[in-house]
Amino acid sequence: MTRRTAHPYENENKAADMTTTSSPSSRSSSPGATGDLGVTGPLVNGTWLDKTSMGAVDHINPATARTNGSVLLAGPQEVDDAVAAAKAAHPEWRAMSPDKRRRILQRVEELMLARVPELGRLTTLELGAPITMASALAHLCAGWFGYYAGWADKIEGATIPPSPVMVPGLDYTVPEPYGVVGIILTWNGPIMSVGMKIAPALAAGNCVVVKSPDLAPFTVARFAEIALEAGLPPGVLHILPGGPEAGEHLVRHPDVDMISFTGGIPTAKKILDSARHSLKPVLLELGGKTASVVFPDADLDEAVASTVRSCFNLSGQGCNLTTRLLVHRDVYERVVRTAAGAATALGVGDPFAPTTALGPVIGAAARDRILGVIERAADSSRLVVGGHAVDPAALTPEVRDGYFVEPTVLADVDPGSDVARHEVFGPVLSILPFGTEEEAVALANSTPYGLGAVLYTRDVSRVQRVVPQLQAGTVHVNGASGQPPGAPFGGYKQSGHGREGGKEGLFEFLQTKNVFIRA
Repeated sequence: MTRRTAHPYENENKAADMTTTSSPSSRSSSPGATGDLGVTGPLVNGTWLDKTSMGAVDHINPATARTNGSVLLAGPQEVDDAVAAAKAAHPEWRAMSPDKRRRILQRVEELMLARVPELGRLTTLELGAPITMASALAHLCAGWFGYYAGWADKIEGATIPPSPVMVPGLDYTVPEPYGVVGIILTWNGPIMSVGMKIAPALAAGNCVVVKSPDLAPFTVARFAEIALEAGLPPGVLHILPGGPEAGEHLVRHPDVDMISFTGGIPTAKKILDSARHSLKPVLLELGGKTASVVFPDADLDEAVASTVRSCFNLSGQGCNLTTRLLVHRDVYERVVRTAAGAATALGVGDPFAPTTALGPVIGAAARDRILGVIERAADSSRLVVGGHAVDPAALTPEVRDGYFVEPTVLADVDPGSDVARHEVFGPVLSILPFGTEEEAVALANSTPYGLGAVLYTRDVSRVQRVVPQLQAGTVHVNGASGQPPGAPFGGYKQSGHGREGGKEGLFEFLQTKNVFIRA
């Protein structure tokens, strides 16, 4: 007798099989009331709250347009309670032997690696991200915890050499944690930001209060359960799913010593405005309009394939995706045809299907906004493929009500247009021609952003000329590397300031004290 494997959406009236603890992040309510993921809410001082000041909202699965579960939203009261608990817990966490902090973070990595499938499934259910990509994000997150565990007992200062005019004595530096760090996560793959932000903040000896996104709270909550299981003391990590009220109160709170934020420029400006009241430092990882710059001597098929894979990753809902393709005129039409074919060949639909490369966008409002951007852009550019919502008849029954947009390719895009200069945050690739090396550099730098750039050429001399001129925090040549935990990530211009990942990412969460002891 053959056993039939249930589709993930068939469990929509049951508790998720990987979330069976008693916390609100995993507790299912009555059958049919809130769907597969049950109820999640704030974690404050080791306790999952059963009610909050802001009440509950439904979470919608973007692939099915059906209710996924329920989210208890945190507000100013929950922020106050979490910050107070974090402040009280900080002296003990800071004083803990660094090797003990290292072992806790190593245990987090081990548990996360063992639970990549369940973390991936949660990300797919709440974001609609294809399951292969969702699992990869969880694996990346675990890698950052392993990397920063290795730093936890290696944070050291320097001895300052004496100068001729110096009073005799010992001069040295000591890196110290800020205290309470407020972290505001964005919704497009928050598990990745968990690794890039929370891991180094904890390794540095800070306590953390996280404002998790109400659009994607379940995976972050599951991470918190894993962290507690790994031995993280209850007051060190707090999770507050919520909206703007919780975020603003966290930034303004006088006992929050630093803010780390990932998101868009408009919200970043509000955060900076709120942070000025206490003059606290703010780490910003913002948007991007990353360009692939393709010269005639490049491997054109690889350049197009890599650009298309990146552009349509997470349905275009990412900050460092290659959403612009700048192509030398000598090979322009060939590249346009190849890009159109590659985009058309992408599997679109059920994010749990192994062949799916493009899932839904996050919601109906996002879908309608993206389609409006495409419609306006088509007036001044050539719509090569896509440009519409996916025909429900082309989708499997489980996802026909989801928020799907066709992979879209625009050619002959006006460099000064909105679609060429600003984020679409949807599955849209803009292709622009150039004639000279100087023109290519000017086009690559012509947006307000400076997060990333990719250069395709076999000419080593050109690489050495062009790379120093690109205003971007990360430049890849002939293909991307992924995101190694030891590599710093961040942007120039309006893509933010500060770095996440690597040693630079650790020291963002430390402040340096200079000590002089007179002889």
